[in-house]
Amino acid sequence: MESLVDLIACRYIKSKIFFFIVMSVSLFSCAEEEQEVLPFYNSAQFDAEWIKSDEARYDSIHLVDTFSLKNQLGHTITKDSLDGYIYVANFFFTTCSSICPKMVSNLQVLQDSFATNSAIKLVSFSVMPWVDSVPALKEYGEIHDVNPNKWHLLTGSKERIYDLGRKSYFAEKGLGLQKTTDEFLHTESMLLIDKKGRLRGIYNATQKVDIGRVLEDIQVLLCEE
Repeated sequence: MESLVDLIACRYIKSKIFFFIVMSVSLFSCAEEEQEVLPFYNSAQFDAEWIKSDEARYDSIHLVDTFSLKNQLGHTITKDSLDGYIYVANFFFTTCSSICPKMVSNLQVLQDSFATNSAIKLVSFSVMPWVDSVPALKEYGEIHDVNPNKWHLLTGSKERIYDLGRKSYFAEKGLGLQKTTDEFLHTESMLLIDKKGRLRGIYNATQKVDIGRVLEDIQVLLCEE
């Protein structure tokens, strides 16, 4: 009779094989005639909207606002720095011991999955920038095998980060719009942003199943013009 350890190991290997098969197939899916299209999200209610480029409202799709923050290497990262990239954004702090370890572990899967694809980035905004200095973020990144060329850990103005989180990324959905910067921003949300700075998906960064979803959705965005 197989031991529990053997069963778990077998299931893990099978899940990894399945994952690589799915990823391999998706790499070639751009040539198909009918392409999947992701919706746009224009409000904190996260109502999915499929908007075609020839529609009048296409030019008023919600965009992430401008910002200028420092990453773990002390480099300035702006909204313009990320234009042309597909990226996943989330909000965290280095001393968090509840949801953040799970989020970081799951985001590492994304980092590793797209390690050789320069079109994909990850961006984590610190919600405790008064604690998470550039050196603190650098140390945290080294501990958690964060590749600074792929994954930005950002710090800067608390007011700017909180405003971005609640009004640009809608990280706390509609509830966040009612809060002030005096109220702590703490969320498991991760957001998928396309090459033009538009919101295309929201997921729970603590859930493995949502990592699978965002992996698939990134492949869809890679096929967009």
